[in-house]
Amino acid sequence: MAEHHLPPEPADERRHHGGKAVHADDLKPGGRRRRYGYYYGGDMYGSGADPARTLCFVVLVVILLAGITALVLYLVYRPSRPALAVTSVAVYSLNLNGTAAGTASPGAGPGAGEPTALAASFQFTLVIRNPNGRSAARYDRLAAYVAYRGEPITAPVPMPPLVQDADSAVAVAPVLGAGSAAPPVPVSPDTAAALATDVSYGVVALRVVVLGRVRFVSGPFRSGWHSMYARCDLLVGVRKGVQPGGGGGAGPEAPLLGNPTCSVDM
Repeated sequence: MAEHHLPPEPADERRHHGGKAVHADDLKPGGRRRRYGYYYGGDMYGSGADPARTLCFVVLVVILLAGITALVLYLVYRPSRPALAVTSVAVYSLNLNGTAAGTASPGAGPGAGEPTALAASFQFTLVIRNPNGRSAARYDRLAAYVAYRGEPITAPVPMPPLVQDADSAVAVAPVLGAGSAAPPVPVSPDTAAALATDVSYGVVALRVVVLGRVRFVSGPFRSGWHSMYARCDLLVGVRKGVQPGGGGGAGPEAPLLGNPTCSVDM
């Protein structure tokens, strides 16, 4: 049987695939790549990157590095609140309506219709400690008063500003109240009766309150002003019928019973 061979394709028809003509540019290396790159909006090798996107990325990295640096500085230089302690106390006077507290019988209050007033004078030795090893402390608008059963029994006394080095302690000894030299402080009848009873037993629970504001300085870093509220609770031994100067030649110093507890809020 004789074999039949198809005639060869013409050269022009070899360039047709699926009825579509193949352009000469398609046969060149990189021809289609350039066409697809143009179709998708830029060079596929990234030479046409968006500069706005690059700028946003750089800004984001800078902000992230600045935040990490600020966090590290805050953890290193973060200030701790000051600490207070009471080391000694002196009772100069403690008079109810012109009479030494405790001279009347316990529970006996003022007469009917008679206002209750207390003239008291104390001197406390306060030790203020700055526990920060890298930051100095600045105190301003300081004032102190004495309270009994949550009620002030002396008027607030202003204290001078204080500058304290890092990791240091300083002792101050303000005189709170002025006894008969200043107008007495009005107190409630219940407070007056309770104070007279405690004085008759020789033990009084007092609270020393220190108000003000504090800021911390560490080299070029300065914190804002923080409100400070410090309080120290203590038991004081007093003599019955205490008078200014101690009376009878005895000194005004009063013993501290137990360990005073102090706390500071900022």
